[in-house]
Order: sequence, then C-alpha cells, then structure tokens
Amino acid sequence: MAMTMTQKILAAHAGLDAVTAGQLIVADLDMALANDITAPVAVKEMEKVGGHVKYPDRVALVMDHFTPNKDIKAACQVKCTREFAKREQVRNFFDVGRMGIEHALLPEQGLVGAGDCVIGADSHTCTYGALGAFSTGVGSTDLAAGMMTGQCWFKVPAAIRFVLKGALPKYVTGKDLILHIIGMIGVDGALYKSMEFTGEGVSSLSMDDRFTVCNMAIEAGAKNGIFPVDEQTLAYMKGRFQRPVKVYEADADAEYEKTIEIDLSALKPTVAFPHLPENTKTAWENIPIEQVVIGSCTNGRISDLRQAAEILDGRQVAENVRCIVIPATQEIYLQAVREGLAEIFVKAGAVLSTPTCGPCLGGHMGILADGEKCVSTTNRNFVGRMGHITSEIYLASPYTAAASAVLGRLASAEEVLK
Repeated sequence: MAMTMTQKILAAHAGLDAVTAGQLIVADLDMALANDITAPVAVKEMEKVGGHVKYPDRVALVMDHFTPNKDIKAACQVKCTREFAKREQVRNFFDVGRMGIEHALLPEQGLVGAGDCVIGADSHTCTYGALGAFSTGVGSTDLAAGMMTGQCWFKVPAAIRFVLKGALPKYVTGKDLILHIIGMIGVDGALYKSMEFTGEGVSSLSMDDRFTVCNMAIEAGAKNGIFPVDEQTLAYMKGRFQRPVKVYEADADAEYEKTIEIDLSALKPTVAFPHLPENTKTAWENIPIEQVVIGSCTNGRISDLRQAAEILDGRQVAENVRCIVIPATQEIYLQAVREGLAEIFVKAGAVLSTPTCGPCLGGHMGILADGEKCVSTTNRNFVGRMGHITSEIYLASPYTAAASAVLGRLASAEEVLK
C-alpha cells in the first residue's frame, strides 16, 4: 500500500505494515517534550494516578516560557517541574544557564532527528519535521500518558504535497515562504493534514529555513509539517543526533489530497497583518511601530540573527522603537558573541536577551501596551497575543523586522539598503 512520508513513520512506530488516512493507531514515542507552562499540568495528572515516567531518556523538560522566572507563580511552576525531573531521573532537564527555546534546543542537542515520532505539550512541536521526523503538539494529559507509557494515540493524517521549485531571492526567507503558504490556503487550509514538502527547490532551503516552515505548519491548522531527509539534514544531525538515523521516503504513488506548486524565485518579503497569520501582504503603506522582536522558536536561530545584524550593522534603531533580540539557545547566544553580532545589536540600540519565549506569548521581556504596534519574527498575531487587546502584531522575517526597527515603521530590507 502506497504511503506518504508521515504515514510510513507512523506505521513503523505502530508496528504495522501500512496505515491509511483516518486510521486510529497507538505508536511508540522517541521523545516527549514539555515546558514550564505545560509540564506542571502533566505532572499533576500523573500524580493523580500514581504514575511514573517509563523511559526517562525519552523525556525532555525545557524551562523556556517564563524563565528566568518572571514572578512567584512562574517560579513555582519551574520548581514543580524541577522536582519532578529529579524524582523521575529525567536527565534532559534544561533550566536557566542550560536552557533555550525548546524547539531550537532539542534539534541542537541531538534529542530529535530523522524518522522519530515525537510529541510535545506545545503546539509548535511540529518544528522537528524539518529533520524528517513526525512531530506534533498534544495536550498536557496526552503528554502525561505518553510519559507514563512511552506511547501515544494518533489519527493518521491525510496529506497535502507542496512542490517547491527554484530558489528564494535575496532578502526572502523561509519565514516569507510559510507566510505566503498560510496566506494562500488560510489558517485552516491544512486542518489535521500533513504538510509534506518536496521538489528540487527543497535543496535550496537552509535547515533554519526548514525549521521555520515546519514550525508554522500549525498556523495553517496542520497536524505536522515534514521535509525529506537530504545531505543538508544528515550534515546537521552528524555529531548531534544520539540515535540511529532512520530515513523514510514517500512512495511515488502516495495519495495526497492536493498538490500545490510554489516557485520560490517569485516570492517577495511577506508580512502577516493583524490579527491572523493568513492576513498576508507583500506591499503596505506607512505604518509607524513602537516595538520590534527578533527571536522565538520560529526565528531565533543563528542565521536569523545574522540577517538582522546585516541590516542593523552601522545603523541605529529608530528613537521611538524598542528593539528586542532574543537568541534561541545559549549556544546561539555564544555564537552571536563570537561573530560580533551581539556588539552590532547593542551599538544599534537594541536589547540582547537571554534565551526565552518571553514576549511571543505575552509572557515577559516586551509586553505591548494599548494601541502599540510590533513587528515580530514570532509565529502568532492573534488579538492580545503579546499584550493589550488593542495592540497589533505584524509577523515578518528577521530582515523585515530589523529594517522596520531602523526606519521606525513597517519596512523591507531593500528600503534600508537602497
């Protein structure tokens, strides 16, 4: 029976020869992930039934949303998770000084990789599809069951195939690609589907581009996003990934609900206007802003910081703008220091933060006041997402965000560099 890439991974982890779209299965897990918001809920559910972690080495707990602790409640959340990790001998526990934003940290640490089946109590767990894994977000109760049993139930998703051609132009990134797709199909355009990317254009995308694309598959309603495993994928995992690499390929006659072709060379810098990721535009009028955020699990990797630094180097953040740069992990932070990026940011008048989700979810490190507008490299721009319900979020690439910081309004990189 012909299967998609996702279906092959699920079949293998369910111990089945084949699966079909809509089929209910129970699959073995390679990794179960939680953070400082979702882990305590799972811990309490486990305590109710006297449960324990079955495979401690297949669990990762990352304290990233409100860390360093922003208040007493956040501190208690982390304390609960810290004590649980110690009690259950979960070694993959990442706190202040070791932590990073979970979906950048786990690939960097080699805890997830090709062929894996991964769940996380965070909707952007779909990021790891960039490595050729099946990964998806679940609720804290399912996460608790996954930690206790080493398994999770799934409904096998149908798939949409995206055939990529050509290569992205200068100043156009993976963020622009996924915003273009969401703008085209809508926030429910891939509802409970697997978004499977293929075509000769895949090879032109960096791993960081692929992480960004898969990260925002959930913003199209998808169950997961996934890329084929190629030389770039294998090079990224070499020396990192801690388990044998398992490569799965879609069958040539696999069934897809639809196929969408995208010419990468035709894409332009794209911005999602308030208040949905599907509200995308490639041209805009003068929109003054008060804040820029460059970071998050979507765009806080080293290439993202390099792009922002390219624009900010030798320039100043506009007087009326607060620019916050957040490296996604400690290693990325160090790399930014080594390459001189940190100095560029500080000299430009930006703030360089410790790794944290921070403002992305309206947590801390950059909450918006009433009526304020923010250009952000994060993944969601819902009403009140980053602060006051009358604030506005414009989702964009690091190039566009940095350019906007310099000009004090929504702007493209080319406007700054011309």
